[in-house]
Amino acid sequence: MTIDFEKGNGLVPAVVQDAVTNRILMVGYMNEEAYRITLERGLVTFWSRSRKRLWTKGESSGNFLHLREILIDCDGDTLLVKAVPDGPVCHTGSDTCFSEINNPDAMENTQFLTYLESVIQDRRNSPQNGSYTNHLFSRGLNRIAQKVGEESVELIIAAMDDDKEVFLGECADLMYHFLVLLEEKNCTLADVTEVLKDRHTR
Repeated sequence: MTIDFEKGNGLVPAVVQDAVTNRILMVGYMNEEAYRITLERGLVTFWSRSRKRLWTKGESSGNFLHLREILIDCDGDTLLVKAVPDGPVCHTGSDTCFSEINNPDAMENTQFLTYLESVIQDRRNSPQNGSYTNHLFSRGLNRIAQKVGEESVELIIAAMDDDKEVFLGECADLMYHFLVLLEEKNCTLADVTEVLKDRHTR
């Protein structure tokens, strides 16, 4: 879809969302050059209305926004920029410009599971050196499925003992590798939940 830069006298609002947590981080403005540079460099760049120049978020603080995706709204005059921040986004030091916490440690347990799923998806789409998750994806489906099998056996063995800490650790290992397998199969927790909901109504 074509971006209508003319409607806003050469500028369009750019709403920045954390590609992993889905938290809204900030709002800036882009002209055609800022949009092009953002796509080329992979670092979110804006047009500063006060300074009358281009600026890349993080050029002073080091807290860059690493681009994952840009979506255009139905009118073609607003952008949704999905990115991964290096640190706090607001110049005040806050995680976001809306004074919200963008920290996985502050999430409810059920929210964290969805967050972890998003991290695994992001690792697959944007590999990082040294990432164990990317190591698994590089090994392919057979190895990932094998790891799920191995972790299942280790969980069964731990369940036969009375060590709760070891048991929960094995549960976590199995859950993580299960999420990796879901992503490798292009499936989600929501897909599994739909099956459970369907069975629950029978």
